[in-house]
Amino acid sequence: MSLWPQPFFTRGEMIYSLKSFIAAMLALYVSSRAGLPNTFWSLITVYVVSQPWAGMVRSKAVYRVIGTFIGSSAALFILPPLVQSPALLSAALALWVGICVFVSQLDRTPRSYVFMLAGYTAAFIAFPGVTKPLTIFNTAVTRVEEIFIGIMSATIVHSVLLPAGLTTPVMGLLDKCLNNSFSWMQEIFNIDAHTAKGQTTRNERISLSADITQLRLLATHIPFDTTNFKWSTMAVQAMQSHLAGLFPLLSATEDRIQALQHTDPGSLDDVAAMTQLLQEWLQGLQQALASAQENTPAALPGSSILQQAMHCLRITAKPAPDQVWQMALRVSLLDYLTLLERQWQRCITLRNDIQQGLHSGKIPRYREAATRSFHLHRDKGVAVLSALTAIVAVSITCAIWILTGWPDGATAAMMSAVFCSFFASMDNPAPHITGFIKFTAWSFPFAALFIVGLLPLVNDFAILVLVCAPFFLITGCYIARPATIAQALPFLFGVAGTLLLHDYGTATLPVVINTFTAQLIGTWIAAAVNQVMRTLSSEWSVNRIRGSVRNELAQLTISSRIHQREFMVRAVDRTGLIAARLAQYDAHHRAETAEQVLRDLRTGGNIITLRQAESRYPIAAVSALLSGLRHHFLRDKSGRATPSVQLRQLIDASLLALFHFSSESGYWHRSISAIVGIRNNLFPDAGPELLINQD
Repeated sequence: MSLWPQPFFTRGEMIYSLKSFIAAMLALYVSSRAGLPNTFWSLITVYVVSQPWAGMVRSKAVYRVIGTFIGSSAALFILPPLVQSPALLSAALALWVGICVFVSQLDRTPRSYVFMLAGYTAAFIAFPGVTKPLTIFNTAVTRVEEIFIGIMSATIVHSVLLPAGLTTPVMGLLDKCLNNSFSWMQEIFNIDAHTAKGQTTRNERISLSADITQLRLLATHIPFDTTNFKWSTMAVQAMQSHLAGLFPLLSATEDRIQALQHTDPGSLDDVAAMTQLLQEWLQGLQQALASAQENTPAALPGSSILQQAMHCLRITAKPAPDQVWQMALRVSLLDYLTLLERQWQRCITLRNDIQQGLHSGKIPRYREAATRSFHLHRDKGVAVLSALTAIVAVSITCAIWILTGWPDGATAAMMSAVFCSFFASMDNPAPHITGFIKFTAWSFPFAALFIVGLLPLVNDFAILVLVCAPFFLITGCYIARPATIAQALPFLFGVAGTLLLHDYGTATLPVVINTFTAQLIGTWIAAAVNQVMRTLSSEWSVNRIRGSVRNELAQLTISSRIHQREFMVRAVDRTGLIAARLAQYDAHHRAETAEQVLRDLRTGGNIITLRQAESRYPIAAVSALLSGLRHHFLRDKSGRATPSVQLRQLIDASLLALFHFSSESGYWHRSISAIVGIRNNLFPDAGPELLINQD
């Protein structure tokens, strides 16, 4: 039976495995020469820190050093005063792990690794230290030293020996987002293709949001990169924010064209003429985009063609009562075309600046003031549930340890802390923890072979390297492969963790069996507790995320503190989280949910614009509309309730009131567009007739 598919390795996989093995052996050698007691902790640390790209290794190294220091300090603070009270000590350590899990779940960037590591590092030091409390300080110091040696070995080797920069993955993902956004826009302005689009295309639209969020997460590693790419950090962050802003613009433009086709199908000759002229503008934009990606910056497409296209739209400032809705749709489409041009110009300019920074080593001229790191989606309720799960799992393991006097109970407690921390971000961690158990168990014959058969024959470091090389080099290649990393890592850790017994001088077969059993029991308890307390269905998670979106929509109606780009970054992130879970839905439910998610995304931008309009156009109907929207979103957290007729009356009254103001201001176009968007999003099946004062 083949354990893993595809036994032949690529050049990149072999290079990654070789570098990781060299770093592991370097860490092992330095630790042994320094006289540290647990040299294999340094080896394990190398494989924990190692990543395919040097920048990720260096950033993870920084986070691991900080997390290890915090966790070691916590162990020194908790253990000495409570060592005579096992129950209190177990409760304190379980609480510490839970707090760290909670904090780590509130930061979904790689920085969360600091808090996660701080939790289970304290468990690694304090639980084994229960039987030797007088040596706890030395244990903490040596653990930090061992881990630091492993971190430095991995960082040096991956940074010096054939370093793999982040340029390829980040720029590849960035260009993928740009190209997919441009393809979406091409389809929007191709009316024939647009009318033929089906459910699959709608699902692909929201999948783009996941790529945009992934770009933001990858960008956190850029400052640690080994190439000139590190000078482009702020420009990449600005680009991600603009891509997040481009996403709702494209969705809203598509929505306007659909609405025009639905309400005014017989009078779209002006829209057809506009799309014909837009093709030339799109060609110029495509050439500029391709040139930016090929490092041959070209002039941005001129706006004259776009202006001619927009002038094709028939717009009158004072339409007849039965033409208000059709005219509002055209005003809104015109506004979004203007915004699209501005957004694409910024994206292409930033793409050129990033390329300049990459090749010249100079900080690019990013022109955006709002490039600060907006926080992504946070769910404090799920974070609390994850923390409670960790506390319960660690407490149960410690209770078994204390009540039975189990000699290897400390190992089981450590494993519970590790796995409740490591998989806390998943909706359903239990199957992943169970998979870890399975492949850890399969590593037992190899671990026993090392401990009982091979290591006793080793009498110098060179022989140790030769003995370890076949296993670690082959397994390292599987770790480098995304399809098999979830199986290869537990397999390697199962063997490497058992090799620690060689450091302790207790490497006999009974001890190996007992230690392995303790590891499996601790992991199984973590899986069982997560199965009971932490199993969240995809539909439940989607509904909860949508509830967070609608809570923020309600907040937007009364708050002026939320920046529009900040909301869009967070909303696009939530859209990506939902997109990742829609695979569990049937085709119809998936398409319906995807459409609802896009409507919520567009509505947020509309409300922010309407808040700005409220200060410029003192219309009572607009203020009443904002109040009505707030009550609607607070009442309907799931997004499934039908909005009230009164809310539609407020929308239509606000629209009519705005048409009595001058149309010369750009804010007038934005305000009309916002109300049109809110009406389309909340009442997608409403006709062109306006519903006003029918009491």
